[in-house]
Amino acid sequence: MIESRQVVKYHNGQPSRVNDDLAIEEPLEIRVRGRSVAVTMRTPALPGSIPGFSDVRDTQDAELAAGFLLSEGMIHSADDIARIDPCVRVDTGNIVNVFLAPGIQIDLDRLTRHVFSSSSCGICGKATIESLHQHFEPVVSDIRISPDILTALPTKLRETQTCFDKTGGLHAAALFDAEGTLIVAREDVGRHNAVDKLLGHALMKRMTPLSQHVLLVSGRASFEIVQKALAAGIPIVAAVSAPSSLAVQLAEESHMTLIGFLRDGRMNIYCGEQRITAQ
Repeated sequence: MIESRQVVKYHNGQPSRVNDDLAIEEPLEIRVRGRSVAVTMRTPALPGSIPGFSDVRDTQDAELAAGFLLSEGMIHSADDIARIDPCVRVDTGNIVNVFLAPGIQIDLDRLTRHVFSSSSCGICGKATIESLHQHFEPVVSDIRISPDILTALPTKLRETQTCFDKTGGLHAAALFDAEGTLIVAREDVGRHNAVDKLLGHALMKRMTPLSQHVLLVSGRASFEIVQKALAAGIPIVAAVSAPSSLAVQLAEESHMTLIGFLRDGRMNIYCGEQRITAQ
């Protein structure tokens, strides 16, 4: 996830040559049944394998592909995926091919024209949300969490950001349960990629829908982030920075709890405050 480059550093007016760590950014092409459906700039991670799936070169690439398809409404469970492979015709490791289970039919033309993930698509907010709810129903969850547990989450997320510590150039996202236990965390140059990796991990671990979980992101809460949380059934979305107006509207109309400025022991609850209760 990191590469080192020599730079000229100025300190107190004096230059010196030092090594500086950079977050790696490379394209990943996602294919479904051999057809290209998306290219995203992401941070690759260490190789690994996921039980029940083929040993792809980069486990987090598999998570990213699965999470992307889940958040786009193309798949709904791990059973929809037969396997995820690196493309055998290239050796760069930057193409993954998702093979769906027999009988799973998806509209790839609709996927390649999908615009819900764009925060600047220009579509009326109400029309966009109504279209989303045709694919993802509003959240149903009885989760309750205390303010003290919530305000402790940013520190727990920050402790997982090992690559950010070295580069200062990565976003992070994490899933927690109602007791504040960290379930999984991911880093990436793209905040949406970090969330997709989480969703893909949960999907392939057969944890979805995530109706008893909290999503925390290190940056702002955009419409896109709330949309992805809705696709996974996450009832509480928190961000250390601000939400957008459309993110608040989507969360409110989807019966979600949206929290912004969760840092330094404080937070703003924009909707769904009934889930935040003293214990």
